[in-house]
Amino acid sequence: MASNLNLHPSTLQLVQNSANLPMVAKPLYGILSDAIYIGGAHRIPYVVIGGLLQVLSWSLLALVPIAHELLPNLIASVLLSNLGASITEVAQDALVAEYGKRHKIGGLQSYAFMALAVGGILGNLVGGHFLQKMPPRTMFVIFSSLLSLQLAISFSTREESLGIAQLSGQNLARKSISENIRKQVSDLVIAISDKSISQPLVWIVGSIAMVPMLSGSIFCYQTQCLNLDPTVIGWSRVIGQFVLLSGTVLYNRYWKNFPTRKLIGMVQILYASSLLLDLILVKQINLRWGIPNEVFALCFSGLAEIVAQFKLLPFSVLFANLCPKGCEGSLTAFLASALCLSSIASAFLGVGLASCLGITSGDYSGLTTGILAQFLAALVPLRWIHSLPVSQPGEKRRKRSMSRRARRSRRVGKVVLGSVNVYRPERE
Repeated sequence: MASNLNLHPSTLQLVQNSANLPMVAKPLYGILSDAIYIGGAHRIPYVVIGGLLQVLSWSLLALVPIAHELLPNLIASVLLSNLGASITEVAQDALVAEYGKRHKIGGLQSYAFMALAVGGILGNLVGGHFLQKMPPRTMFVIFSSLLSLQLAISFSTREESLGIAQLSGQNLARKSISENIRKQVSDLVIAISDKSISQPLVWIVGSIAMVPMLSGSIFCYQTQCLNLDPTVIGWSRVIGQFVLLSGTVLYNRYWKNFPTRKLIGMVQILYASSLLLDLILVKQINLRWGIPNEVFALCFSGLAEIVAQFKLLPFSVLFANLCPKGCEGSLTAFLASALCLSSIASAFLGVGLASCLGITSGDYSGLTTGILAQFLAALVPLRWIHSLPVSQPGEKRRKRSMSRRARRSRRVGKVVLGSVNVYRPERE
């Protein structure tokens, strides 16, 4: 959009984040998926509906010649696509939470993050390769085909094969749709009124919303002033997804047992520090170190965004553990909606900051001050980090049960282990 439509940096950022408005209504989709069963199922049918909307939106861009050349048509297609994506994401997140609670699999969200990172790596690699050799319409056709494949797989998947309980016809007829919706709304209000959920939710939303995002201005500065090839920035996203995948594996392997408050505090400090990497590129400090702009942007351009994504992982696990039974879709959707709304607020705050500093496509002199303001704003949430839980719920209980199991194993071991059986009669 920046090159083909010649958009102003602030306008580009407004368009990108305004397209996320359908995701703000995720609680509605979550309540509907929890309350309204379609054919006895309430997860897979919503994945199918969301996939159908995405296929429709990208097919319009692929088949209508001027659809991707006019800004209103492009925004309408992206809004429809994000509507379908948000419905699909709500059903998928609820499915992960419900499956994990039903089968007692803790931290299942970390595996979902791994899959997301792998998808990001493959998507950026394949998309960046074909974008250099194919026109946009061909890319839209390929993307529509992939979505159609996902839609076909969703159609052929039965929800009971995933171990999710289904309602019979008698249970479906017992309550009306309005009663189910009222019950889900009541359960959601009770859940988010609990301090163990509301306090972490307010912290994560505030930590995102209060940091003004200057991503559009920085992207235009990199491509217009530094003359960086957009493919370099695209490759930096691939490296960032590799970092996210590695961080998720380390979290699932080691860091999930680390105190939650300390982990989030360190991640927030790392996020604030990573924002200063753009300042190094703006002030051209990297050239004094002998690092070309292309190499520095390739390695560090997307690091702050990846750290911000990783920060959501402990909260996803936390809310999945605290989610009441039967409220998985509503609560995860409310969390996703709050995060999306905070990101939009952050983007609009960044647009206002850029306007106050006079950052335009021809004048980036205020970008240094804007980056420093980002850094300071990212440190402010550390002031009330005490509102976060010290550790994940159930961690102490798990340690106590493991200690009892270990003591019992030691007592049993005196009888079971063959080597001990040999020496025990001699000692007696």
